[in-house]
Amino acid sequence: MASEEIKPDVKPAIAEPGFFRGLSGRLLLLTVIFVMVAEVMIFVPSVATMRLRWLSDRLNTAAAAAVTVAGLDNIELPRAVQDETLMATGTKTIALRRQDASRLIATVEDPVDIYAQYDMADVSSFDAIRDALDTLIFGGNRTIRVYGPIGESDQTIDVVMRDRNLRKAMLTYARNVFILSFFISLITATLIFVAVNRLTIVPLRRIIGSMQDFASHPSDPDRVLVPTDGRDEISIAGQHLAAMQTQLQRTLREQKNLAELGLAVSKINHDMRNILSSAQLISDRLNDVDDPIVKRFAPKLLRTIDRAVGYTTDVLAYGGTREEPPNRRKLQLQPLVADVSDMLGLDGQSDITFAIEVDETIEIDADGEQIFRVIHNLCRNAMQALTADETLVQRKITVSALRIGSVVSISVDDTGPGMPQKAREHLFTAFRGSVRSGGTGLGLAIAREIVLAHGGTIALVEKPTSGTLFRIELPDQPVSLDTFRNRLRH
Repeated sequence: MASEEIKPDVKPAIAEPGFFRGLSGRLLLLTVIFVMVAEVMIFVPSVATMRLRWLSDRLNTAAAAAVTVAGLDNIELPRAVQDETLMATGTKTIALRRQDASRLIATVEDPVDIYAQYDMADVSSFDAIRDALDTLIFGGNRTIRVYGPIGESDQTIDVVMRDRNLRKAMLTYARNVFILSFFISLITATLIFVAVNRLTIVPLRRIIGSMQDFASHPSDPDRVLVPTDGRDEISIAGQHLAAMQTQLQRTLREQKNLAELGLAVSKINHDMRNILSSAQLISDRLNDVDDPIVKRFAPKLLRTIDRAVGYTTDVLAYGGTREEPPNRRKLQLQPLVADVSDMLGLDGQSDITFAIEVDETIEIDADGEQIFRVIHNLCRNAMQALTADETLVQRKITVSALRIGSVVSISVDDTGPGMPQKAREHLFTAFRGSVRSGGTGLGLAIAREIVLAHGGTIALVEKPTSGTLFRIELPDQPVSLDTFRNRLRH
């Protein structure tokens, strides 16, 4: 039987993003930025340390010249020598202090205004960073005084200098650090990019490609992703994707089979209805036969044929995912259950006992034909289970009912082997919740639809003994206030 392949709605394939719009480019860019931020955080204390080291070098150079001059007697250096000393050390004034005295080694002729003073013997980390940023941003034309101890001695070297050379050295250092940091971040980002691209991006692209290929041809087994055996998150995601693709292919095959089955059932139902219509015409003539036995069984035969015609219509209705709304009315439940027993052929000669524990006064507010189908389906499943198991000592089906307020509870109980676990998992699912081997599970699915249409419930109830127990609860149809008042008047 030819039929078109069932395909889900598939959107056009989405183009891959550009490099910097994709994860790869973003990862590379973010890595560079983060490494640069880390380098900046390292740079601030680093440049503060560089500034202290530069000032210490200037103090050591000035101290070497001062100690040499201090070894002489209190002789004032000639102006030319002082100028050369100041130029060599890059200072404006050099002084040497001891505990008992201090000596001016060299100084410029014109007095200078000192902007700030720095004690190299007492510098905290915060002060060092603050002073470094201040010099780097605002310095260059200021005169500062710097002093500190000479080695382990009790002497102190004291110098006055311009901070132009200091700031120039700091800018050069900052530039070098920035260039070095940039290349370090670039190399680091490249290494991280290669590693992450190999571990993450490439597998993700493989999964995305598989999804796109599978979406274009979901019925092709070759389009199912072949997952890797890794235990990382992407490997596990690939394994789940492969499992979902396999399950989807199985579902699509089932849908295709159901479509073909629906076409076949529609043809069979069409022919079956014609056959039943002919049988209905023949059975109508039996009412004219003056035979007590014929008159006794003819009405049951007519009802059976009418129900068979209704069943063929209902199968097509279920295939169209619609069920006729119930035509509810008040009716006695006991005769309806008795009809079920007659239709199943469970008379006195059968080895299966059919017990009706329904009080004659119990009425249900329901569609008689639809509820008949529900009870008949449950009793037929019970009869088939009892017949299939030859080891059973007692074979009995019990239909009981109880009214509690506006709800009628109907129970269908049997002494069979019980419901298999596989059938329990998909109990009311068509074509999956079959109780017996070779069944379709359509009966229970239709039964549930009918009960829900009545506003009721149907469920499998656990019982301490062996067997299967279904319970149906049917509420009465709500009565409007006007109808209630009319009933009171009459």
